[in-house]
Amino acid sequence: MKRVTYIISDVDKALAFEWLARGLERKFDLSFILIGKPESIFSQFLKEHSIRFYEIGNTKYPSRIKKWVQLFWILVKEKPDVVHTHLWNANLLGLSSAWLLNIEKRIYTRHHACVHYHDFPSGRKWDILCNRLATHIVAISKNVEEILIDWDKADKRKIKLIHHGFDFQYFNSVSKERVDQLVDKYCLPEHSFPVVGVISRYMKWKGVQYVIFAFQKVRENYPSAKLVLANAHGEYEKAIKDLLQSLPRDSFIEINFEEDLAALYRLFDVFVHVPIDAHAEAFGQTYIEALLTQTPSVFTLSGIAREFVVHKKNAWVVDFESTDQIAEGIKEILENGVLREQLKHEGEVAARQFSLKGYILALEKLYTD
Repeated sequence: MKRVTYIISDVDKALAFEWLARGLERKFDLSFILIGKPESIFSQFLKEHSIRFYEIGNTKYPSRIKKWVQLFWILVKEKPDVVHTHLWNANLLGLSSAWLLNIEKRIYTRHHACVHYHDFPSGRKWDILCNRLATHIVAISKNVEEILIDWDKADKRKIKLIHHGFDFQYFNSVSKERVDQLVDKYCLPEHSFPVVGVISRYMKWKGVQYVIFAFQKVRENYPSAKLVLANAHGEYEKAIKDLLQSLPRDSFIEINFEEDLAALYRLFDVFVHVPIDAHAEAFGQTYIEALLTQTPSVFTLSGIAREFVVHKKNAWVVDFESTDQIAEGIKEILENGVLREQLKHEGEVAARQFSLKGYILALEKLYTD
């Protein structure tokens, strides 16, 4: 049985990795190295399911060198045939130590898109290093594949396009009781209509600022409308909070983190996700999640949406940075019942191409070929 070690940094609750762990544990001798917050929700999951894991926690003055040494000796102990790294610190520390140990397969999944070209150019040299240290690179969308090949000039022979996969049962089996619990938890009044949902960190490139402007326009026709902003934190937080001051305080709710993601989507009459350019999103899991829950959605075409979202077929598509078009899309979905039902049905059908089974089979093939 091949020994596969996942190295992951800076996660707490991690549904995708929970699904992967359960899907891969029967075929591989699987272990995890978690870098960052100790005793995370994900580490508790691994413990409950008796999956071997190690934690390299943050200290008061965290040292990358100290973490690298800890990681190196864990890999010496584990002797994996495959190392697969996810997220920034894990990529840097994991790939370098695995390279030094001459581990046969050194894989990393590229979870970011063009942020090092637009916002943090100093990171480009580390992307190039990771591309060279890895024997295989997983591109999670054609957008990421394009950036790796055309922008980074990475070796295209290393790159494997593997889309994220989703557990359909998780999104479909949501009881009314779970939804009602969230209604009570967030004090959502019964008369709130429509509820416009956003699940996005406060990053400038996510486009939340344009949703706020659009919501102001929607309230002109729907004064009882409620804006729900989940994952409400990030480096653009001050600017977003300043914009929210233009709204009545009772017209929006900010949620830092909600564990019951599938139930949260059920609160929304319309979902909006509008990154500001085509390359901004590496994938954009929220595109798929919203459609799997049959939540009619307003999107810009970024990340994975470029590959399958079609205007007026499975979502309402708007131009980048267009407040007016976002407001128009929300209103059209609310007022056109035929369109709304079509978007709900066709959206779910389209999202079902991203199956967890297909994702796991693709990874199994990558590890064993």
